[in-house]
Amino acid sequence: MNLPSLIRFPERLLAPRCSTLPTNTIRSNSVENVAIVGRNLNFSFTARQTNDVRVLRDCSLRIPSGQFWMLLGPNGCGKSTLLKILAGLLAPTSGTVYVNEPKSFVFQNPDHQVVMPTVDADVAFGLGKFNLPNDEVRSKVQRALHAVGLSDYMKRSVQTLSGGQKQRVAIAGALAEACKVLLLDELTTFLDETDQVGVIKAVRTLWTPLQMSQHYGSPIVWKN
Repeated sequence: MNLPSLIRFPERLLAPRCSTLPTNTIRSNSVENVAIVGRNLNFSFTARQTNDVRVLRDCSLRIPSGQFWMLLGPNGCGKSTLLKILAGLLAPTSGTVYVNEPKSFVFQNPDHQVVMPTVDADVAFGLGKFNLPNDEVRSKVQRALHAVGLSDYMKRSVQTLSGGQKQRVAIAGALAEACKVLLLDELTTFLDETDQVGVIKAVRTLWTPLQMSQHYGSPIVWKN
């Protein structure tokens, strides 16, 4: 069975191989200095005319705050399932997980996430839950769009954007929230090679100063 693996950047150290994660919450002093903890996690589903299909098995992982990790593995090994359980979009079959809040998740397909009519409105959408002054919202939106190279697209209709541009809008929305955990599901799928490098740099360079202003750093978990 091929399982996903986590590596940390920039050292590229191979972390323990893992299987899956649940939305049951771990609450103990042992997780105060980490952003993500999963213990003995399993996930399976029932396919038509077959028995239960095991996707993830006995996964345990621990990701400290303030680090950048990449989730690697062959197609079909459970990478997206793992991220969606971490994001709370799927419930595990068994096991426990702790994920520091608030968290943001960027879908592989931007059409599943970009919902507002204009670029600036979409990036600002997630900031609505923070009850921020308009000037602060505008500043966060401008900074995030600048980071992904879309400063000149603020008032553009989302429907006129290419797939790669929509993906960058989705990433900007996550960056603007400055959450404590950022989960990225193949963020470069719709981008060409040049844009891929630019977006990766934007995520890392913008994320670091945003998190340094908080009491503790935030991790990025990126599926590639």
